[in-house]
Amino acid sequence: MKKLALNGLTAVFTITLGACSTFAPQVDMPEKTTVQQPVPQPAQLAMAAPTGSLYSPASYRPLFEDQRARFLGDTLTIQILEQINAAQTNSMNASRSDSASIDVPLIQGFFGSRDLKAISGSASSEKDFSGQGSSKAANTLTGTITVSVAGVLPNGNLQVVGEKQIGTNRDVEYLKFSGVVNPITILPGNIVPSTKVADARIEYRGKGALDSATAMGWLSRFFLTVLPF
Repeated sequence: MKKLALNGLTAVFTITLGACSTFAPQVDMPEKTTVQQPVPQPAQLAMAAPTGSLYSPASYRPLFEDQRARFLGDTLTIQILEQINAAQTNSMNASRSDSASIDVPLIQGFFGSRDLKAISGSASSEKDFSGQGSSKAANTLTGTITVSVAGVLPNGNLQVVGEKQIGTNRDVEYLKFSGVVNPITILPGNIVPSTKVADARIEYRGKGALDSATAMGWLSRFFLTVLPF
């Protein structure tokens, strides 16, 4: 009996902690928010190795060229301009009808003294089918996020990734972005529209009281998953 009561108290305590964590989310803030010197990567160390020349491929910038992002750690501003509208309408109609009739007149004296009575009959069938369906979806997402160059492909394209977290009161909003940018599409000011980014991955989510209020409860999700109807 004591063990059962202890298990019950543990379950209640766990649910209470889960509820508290849901309604009071925290921003994933690093321990140090000041500018830190990044740890050099092996490829960067190889490029920065002394060669006895004033030229260094790790820090070379052409004199008569704008400061476009091209190296690891450079930043780009992504203008998120995503708008998707989709509509689909389907309809189908089919019909089929068949009919057959038979009419045999009276035949006398054919079977001796017995007469063959007249036979008549008819049969008909008809089938109709009608189906109609429609669907419509509209999604719009606008905003800006600054991302960092995480890799440079052999053809010069840039692999970018970035994340933004905004915490207000008891809600936290997450915006994550990743993709491949062609340097030709970079506008002045290192700005790139999201429609020009290949393999774009955009995630915008919220966590907090509003998200919990609009989410289906765990018991409802359980019955929705288990029940076959």
